[in-house]
Order: sequence, then structure tokens, then C-alpha cells
Amino acid sequence: MPVHGRQTAVGCASGGVLLQIVLLAVVCSTALAAQSRSAAAFELFGLKLWELSSDEDADIVDPLRYTVTTDAPDADEDLAEKLENASALKADEEHPVSGSLGLLAKARSDREQLVAAFYADALYEGVVTITIQGKPLDDLPPDAEFSGPQPIPVVISIAAGPKFTLGNIRLKGDAAGLASADFGLIAGGDASSGAVLKAEAAIVRALKQEGRPLAKVTGREIVAEHAGSTLDVTLTVAAGPVAGYGDTTVEGTEKVDRDFTEYMTGLKRGRQYSPDEIDDARDRLLGLEVFNSVTVKEADALDAEGNIPIGVEVSERKPHHLDLVGSLSSTDGLDLKGNWEHRNLFGPAEKLRIDGKISGIGSNDLSQLNYSAGVMFEKPGVVGPASKFFAGVNTVLEHPDAYDHFSVKGNTGLSYDLDRQQTVSAEVALDYSKITDSFGKHTFLIASIPLRYVYDNRDNRLNPTTGFRALAYAEPSYDILNGAAFVKLRGEGSAYQSLDAASKFVLAERVAIGSIIGAGLQDVPADRRFYSGGGGSVRGYAYQGIGPKDADGEPIGGLSFFETSFEMRIAITDTIGVVPFVDAGTVSTDQFPDFSGMKVGAGVGLRYITPFGPLRIDAAVPLNPDPDDPDFGIYAGIGQAF
Repeated sequence: MPVHGRQTAVGCASGGVLLQIVLLAVVCSTALAAQSRSAAAFELFGLKLWELSSDEDADIVDPLRYTVTTDAPDADEDLAEKLENASALKADEEHPVSGSLGLLAKARSDREQLVAAFYADALYEGVVTITIQGKPLDDLPPDAEFSGPQPIPVVISIAAGPKFTLGNIRLKGDAAGLASADFGLIAGGDASSGAVLKAEAAIVRALKQEGRPLAKVTGREIVAEHAGSTLDVTLTVAAGPVAGYGDTTVEGTEKVDRDFTEYMTGLKRGRQYSPDEIDDARDRLLGLEVFNSVTVKEADALDAEGNIPIGVEVSERKPHHLDLVGSLSSTDGLDLKGNWEHRNLFGPAEKLRIDGKISGIGSNDLSQLNYSAGVMFEKPGVVGPASKFFAGVNTVLEHPDAYDHFSVKGNTGLSYDLDRQQTVSAEVALDYSKITDSFGKHTFLIASIPLRYVYDNRDNRLNPTTGFRALAYAEPSYDILNGAAFVKLRGEGSAYQSLDAASKFVLAERVAIGSIIGAGLQDVPADRRFYSGGGGSVRGYAYQGIGPKDADGEPIGGLSFFETSFEMRIAITDTIGVVPFVDAGTVSTDQFPDFSGMKVGAGVGLRYITPFGPLRIDAAVPLNPDPDDPDFGIYAGIGQAF
């Protein structure tokens, strides 16, 4: 964002169970190492577990080492951290550059990055002076040679100056009728480069929302008034004509059907252009899980019919995928699960997935381990691009404290994305099961119609900092063998709120409630009743440990439940976080929850942020335990608790 100064140049100037958990992490890291020989090291929560001996700096020609000293007397701690993060000289200080020319190039690039960091903080009088061996950067010749003992001393001197605010705001051209305040451009407001660029994008987006695909900023004048520390902004915008979609062309497909890819964009020729639909098309194609990257871009000009051609560029993923995941709990033992999937079975992105799971390792006898296996098929786009057909078969053999359970279940259904946040689904299912519980041995054949609605506007599915997710679930069921009919209802909501601009403090809350109506407790199969307790619900208690129990102290489940959780997710560094939490839950044999029996657990967790989600270790204690409840619980897994 170029900035012009009326008096001086702006910006640039010269210049036990826990041991098992750790061992599991080490085993997982060793497995990762076997798959990725090019990695230099593996660290868990900042602790280096192993490191390869290869020297990544060995191939640098004429290596020249340097050391960096930063002098920023008028920068506060937050600004100093931002500037240090923007400095490549500082970030790469442990690695040599390629000769004197490499050091000069790095220093010049660093100065530009530091000035950009000033602009990003509305500091338009910021001055950066870099010296190498005591000589200012601008005084050094292009072929300067740095001799003498290494490391070569580099000094970055920073004078931040005052923070600017917005002054006069002018919108011209087709944006002249818009109110700049609607886009965050307010006299006396945030003058950072990011705020101005964000406002530009919002103005263009607003015009594109009118169906004008060629809307763009055609002129930008940014003037810094040093006398009053204000920034005057003048933007000229051309809206362009209203247009429909033209031809959609797809490039980059190999094994995925090209025509199917075009169909899944949902951009029907002649329909009025919408930037929201462009975003939806990109998200829908990425959601097929057959592409590594997707770009959906409007052409630079309208076609002969006055429509806007759309170009789609994709890069395909490998069609086969194998995934192995483990989790560990002091109360539930070790769970291992894996799946293999083919993401593009016949060409139009059909998915075949085979799942398997073993759980209870270490907490159950070998004869009482829990097993499950299943096969699932998905076909997208069966009744429009927003739809997906699915079918599956699953078998389970499990032995939780509440019951012994064997079942074979088949299901088929359809899901539909109403928009980017809302999804509905309906299916039919048939479940044959044999169950032994406190009420005896039973055989069931349950036909059901599960119905689901999900609203999700979280900013990140793996590690959300803002947004909300809500689930509504209803499953009318009929036991063909025994004649019982009942409906299982469940609702769940989770909310996330960042308490600061950097999202270092995020408050997360979850609440869930459910009820089974139409049948008594004994008529509802034990695996369909409600339970609470364990790593996925109320931490500090055993799995299924909360709620009514039989004479032997074994859980029998309930017809209703209620759970809630509160977490404060605190980022200590970019990768390490601490999470204090409180969970509570109750299970009742009545059709509505009995809050008088609420059980509460509390604890603290450690998070290590990775590209595939946070690694999680939680430790919790029950605050109002029964005599048979554990003293504490430790849980390890991948992903946030909710």
C-alpha cells in the first residue's frame, strides 16, 4: 500500500499413565519419522524427541555467519515482538547466508519487511536503520565484502514514532454513494495498512454482491499528515456491469471427471453472478476431498453475451489414504482406530471407506476388548451439487461396564447442504443386536429413521476461536422383534469467543441435552440409552460412570441426560496452550434430566498445535464423586475436547 508524505518520506530510512501417554507419543513420533525421512526433528510440546544427523546448511555456497542486535528503545513489548517476527535476519540468525551478497540481499529485504510491519501497526513515521559491521546499509556498495572474524555484526535500529489515525476519507467513482463508515473507514479510527486494505476488499465485495463481477479499485491515494499524525485515504472504485455466469472451464483434473467437477461448482450459465456462490463452489470442490487445492476465478472481461466466464484450476490429491489414530485415558485405556479410503472410486469423486477400531486396551481383559468395523460408500451430487448419497454396514462387539453388545447395522441416506453453514440429512437404518445388561439377555431388530440438522459457522473446525455449532437430532425407532416404539431426541450447541484481538484467550462452552420418549428403560436397547462420563463428556469420571447404577454398581443408562463444559483456551506460544476446564453432567431414568444428581469435574489440559489439529493431554478430578468413582482421570488424544 503506497503511502505519500507531505513533509518527510514515510516508513523507510537507512538502516504411571502419564508415562504411557509419553511413550505413546514417542511411538507415534517414531512412526511419523519412518514415513518422513526428510524431517530434521520431531518435537512434542517443545521437547525434542529425536533429530536426524543431516546438516541442512551443508549445501550453502560460501557460508557467512552473522549475529543480530535489535535496538528499539521506544517500542513496547507487543510491537517489539511483531517486529522481531517480521525480521528474517533474526529468524534465520542460526543459519549462514551465501556470502556477502547474500547478507546484503537479506538485509535489504528485511528492511522492507520491517517497514511493512510498521504500516501494519499504523506507524507511518517509523524509521529502520540497518548497519553491517558498523556501516549503514545505504552507504554500502552493491559488491561490498565483509571480512574479518565471523559472525558478522548486524544492528537493526528502530524508531517507531507516533501511531496514526484516519483523517479525511473520500470514496470516488461508483463507490461515491457508499458510506465509508460501513466499511470501517472512520475519521479517528484504525489507520493500519491492514484496516485500509480490508475496507477496500469489503467495498469491492459489496459491489460484487450486486452481481458486478468486474468491480475493482482503480485508484488509491494514501497521504500521511505528519503534523497531526493522520492518514488521509482516497479510493476510486469502478463497479462494472451486472452480469451472469458464462462458461465454466476446468483445468488440472487427471483422474477426477472434468465434467463432474464443472457440475459440482453449481454455477449455472446465465444466472446472475454472486461472489458468495463463487466461494460456495470452491468450498464444495474442496469438500469432495479429491483436490489439494482449488481456485475459482472470474475472467478479466465479459464474453460476447455479456456473461462472466469462470475458470477453475484444481490440483488432485492421491486417491488412496490410510489413517491411524490413537487415544489414551487412565480410566478407559488405549483406543486404536484406523481407516483406509479410496476417494475417487469411479471418477466422479465416489468414496469407499473401511474403518476399524479396538478400544479398552489396558483397562479390559483381552477377552473383553471392544471391536468395531465398517464399510461406507458416498456419492456426491446425486440430486444437485449440494447433495450426497451415503450407505454403510457396520458391526460392533463391545463390553463397556453397562452391557455386552454385538450388533450388525446397515444404513443408507442423503445429506444436503442448505448453505455454507447449514446441513440436513435423513436416512433409514436397520440394526440387529444381542445385548446382555442388568435386565438380562435380549435380542433386538431396530428399524429407525435418523434425522439431523447441523448449523456450523466456526472459523476453524480443528481449533475454533469464534463461532457457533448447533446440532438437532431425532431418531424415530421401532423394535420389530419386541414391538416397542420410541423416539430419541438430542440437541447440542458449542460456542467459541475470542477475548482478545490475537485470539490468545478463547472461551469455549458446550451444552448437550437428550431424551428418549415413548418407551420404558428396559424396552430401549442398552446401547441406545444415554450415558455420561469420560474424556468425551465429563472428565475426571470413568466412561459411562455418571448416572443410575444397578445393585452391583454397574451403570444402566438413562432416558435423559444433560452435559455442559467450559474451557478457557490460553495460548502460551504459537504452538503451546494451557486449558483449564470444568465439566458437568447428569443422567436420569426419567424422560427429563434430573439436575439434582449433577456430577462436576475440573482440571487443566495442555495443547500442542499442529497442522492436523491440536494434540491434547487433559488431567481432571471429580469434584463430587461417589465412592466408586476414580480419584482422577488423564486423557490424551488429537483435537480439542469439543
